[in-house]
Amino acid sequence: MSSLEKRQAADLPKYAKIRQMNRGSYDQSLVHEILDAGLVAHCGFVHEGRPMVIPMAYARIGNKLYIHGASTTRIIKNNKDGVPASLTVTLVDGIVVARSAFHHSMNYRCVIVHGTARLVTNPEEEVVALAAITDHLLPGRWEECREMLPKEHKATGVLVLEIEHASTKVRTGGPVDDEEDLGSEIWAGVVPVVTALGQPFTAADVPENTPVPASVPAASKKFA
Repeated sequence: MSSLEKRQAADLPKYAKIRQMNRGSYDQSLVHEILDAGLVAHCGFVHEGRPMVIPMAYARIGNKLYIHGASTTRIIKNNKDGVPASLTVTLVDGIVVARSAFHHSMNYRCVIVHGTARLVTNPEEEVVALAAITDHLLPGRWEECREMLPKEHKATGVLVLEIEHASTKVRTGGPVDDEEDLGSEIWAGVVPVVTALGQPFTAADVPENTPVPASVPAASKKFA
């Protein structure tokens, strides 16, 4: 950990501190890199005294994360006034196969975000957020779509999570076996896990010869 990260860690609340630093970091550029490469965020909040974790699409704009859902869902309607929340994004890069079951692991990149979530009430910010979420999954798709209808805006809620604290954990490399197991005939290594988008299937009611929009190959390139 760098001297800067040590100073940052000293000022963090306990819940935001990394317990074991051998794979951890507070590097905000790495935080942004992982967030921008992810597809799904798991969002944690408390509802009626119970912890809830919901997978959601998201987008990052600067130091803010936007998530959206139906305006009637618990995560939207019960958190409108601003509540503590947590969000994680994990990218799995490989299954690490060791000679003993104990040392099996995964190669991964993970971000843990802590902040305060509030309902977006400004109509202009809501549109910017929805465009960002759409374009995060399919770059340029927002401009390819028709404009949202008033009833669609009414049915949609957007939360913004201000990133107050964020950390990462990353594992790379092969298995870390016990010395006495090295050289045995038990296979060990890494099985890569690759995220890729498949061939798009055109909906049955799309007119014949309608080309696949530019956002689709852009997404395939982004998540390759």
